[in-house]
Amino acid sequence: MSSKINGHVSPQPCPHLLDFRSRNGPKPFRALHDCIRVKPPGGCAAIRREPSEVPRCGTCEESSRSRLYACVACAAVFCHAPLLHSHASDHALSIPGHEIAVDVDRAELFCCACGDQVYDRDFDAAVVLAQTVNATATTSTSGSTAMQCSVAGSQPENLRKRRRVDYRPWEPDSGEHISRGNQSIPLLDATNASLVSSTQQPWGLRGLNNLGNTCFMNSILQALLHTPPLRNYFLGDRHNRYYCQQKNGAINGTKNSRLCLACDMDAIFSAVFSGDRTPYSPAKFLYSWWQHAANLASYEQQDAHEFFISMLEGIHEKVEKDKRKSQSPAGGGDCCIAHRVFSGILRSDVMCMVCGFTSTTYDPCVDISLDLEPNQGGSGKSSSAKSLNSCNVEADCMHPNQNGGISTLNGCLERFTRAEKLGSDQKFFCQKCQVRQESLKQMSIRKLPLVSCFHVKRFEHSSIRKMSRKVDRFLQFPFSLDMAPYLSSSILRSRFGNRIFPFDGDEQDASNDLSTEFELFAVVTHSGRLDAGHYVTYLRLSNQWYKCDDAWITQVNESIVRAAQGYMMFYVQKVLYYKESENQGTS
Repeated sequence: MSSKINGHVSPQPCPHLLDFRSRNGPKPFRALHDCIRVKPPGGCAAIRREPSEVPRCGTCEESSRSRLYACVACAAVFCHAPLLHSHASDHALSIPGHEIAVDVDRAELFCCACGDQVYDRDFDAAVVLAQTVNATATTSTSGSTAMQCSVAGSQPENLRKRRRVDYRPWEPDSGEHISRGNQSIPLLDATNASLVSSTQQPWGLRGLNNLGNTCFMNSILQALLHTPPLRNYFLGDRHNRYYCQQKNGAINGTKNSRLCLACDMDAIFSAVFSGDRTPYSPAKFLYSWWQHAANLASYEQQDAHEFFISMLEGIHEKVEKDKRKSQSPAGGGDCCIAHRVFSGILRSDVMCMVCGFTSTTYDPCVDISLDLEPNQGGSGKSSSAKSLNSCNVEADCMHPNQNGGISTLNGCLERFTRAEKLGSDQKFFCQKCQVRQESLKQMSIRKLPLVSCFHVKRFEHSSIRKMSRKVDRFLQFPFSLDMAPYLSSSILRSRFGNRIFPFDGDEQDASNDLSTEFELFAVVTHSGRLDAGHYVTYLRLSNQWYKCDDAWITQVNESIVRAAQGYMMFYVQKVLYYKESENQGTS
């Protein structure tokens, strides 16, 4: 007999465990939380005892010849071995109600009458709660490094079965030519397959004119123009602006002639990759964006991150409207090109510290915002509600004992996925206890996007002090980033181990559909003051870095990029995994 817990099969309790619970309820198991300790290394659970104390069997006083079990009813310790005489079984059979015991070294539930391990949900909750509290208190770097090594060394089985294809961005065929004046030159040099032009710059690298404090827009557009999946989509004519206008009646003048933002992006891609090297003026795009975001329509300096979110929302809004007209279902992250490229899913677990009840929520996001400031009051994450589009989560990425030291992107992500105790003013309403209780919260990434965008919160606004300031702390960011340690599957595995515990059965598949190795291709920086700054984008193309400063494009060394004050970092997956359909593979 078995029962299902959230899709997982749970063993049916033995009759002795059922009888014990009917007479005592779950209280004895919940009380064991205070009797459990976590042994380093690895975080294995065991029964708490003094360091000098050696547990022995109460009958034969042996301590090593067999396993030792502590009776849940009376706390007496007895030995048990399958091939030897079991004093634990003698105790269980001689006193009714004393059949259930706990392994002293492993903190596993055992029925001495049946001679087998048994499962109880409340007991496992007590063990997991003790392990989580210990993981929260223990924040050593060695522990996180060991977890990363263990995760990186074990590739999921379902990935090994998939067809592995190295990601290759769009490049024109050697036979494709483009007319330039009276001559036609190939886009590719067949000898070394590197993009060539009259200025020896990669194809599609074109400056954007500043239309009046629009460096915030130009910096984001440069990053999006060279986002590989987005570039492949528009250059592959997946969104044809002429067809879109005709479908919506814009060409015939029957409807508003304003282009949708996706059409504007298609026009910019066509202009940038046309071969013309003179700076381009995205005036039509700016006008269309002003119509979409009327509250931001001005020639004043705007926030590049706010523009990024607003632009993706504009593309999504247009596609959603068209799909409602055609009654086409819009699936979670596949509703539009913006979400197919940037949308991921975050998992949030809030665990009651009294009974172990866990509430799990999922939030879609197109980027993750990280806070460079050290913790104030012990909370490392924001308590405000998260937007469906931008998961604005604060994470203290400072290393311990380095008040003025260097922050790292990996440090931010490690703290972001670390369990933390919520403050007394953030008590969680436990559905099991039916009252507000102290709780632990842990974030993780359930599903990775094709392109991960990390936003550094350098602009701080205080309503209490009525002031704003810019955080100039330096942030180290890697050129290659492994996201495996921050996935929900990795976090749950390190938290629960092999224990049977109620969590979503599709967690493994949701986390492992895509590659976890990412590569940096764009960095948006901000220099100057909060009210009078300037945005610049660094792009990696053909293994070279280029600085895009509005209309000016210059090649720079890698060291310049590493020393830049990063505001937004864009990472793309190194490898894509394709699922085979009945007829053909689809990405």
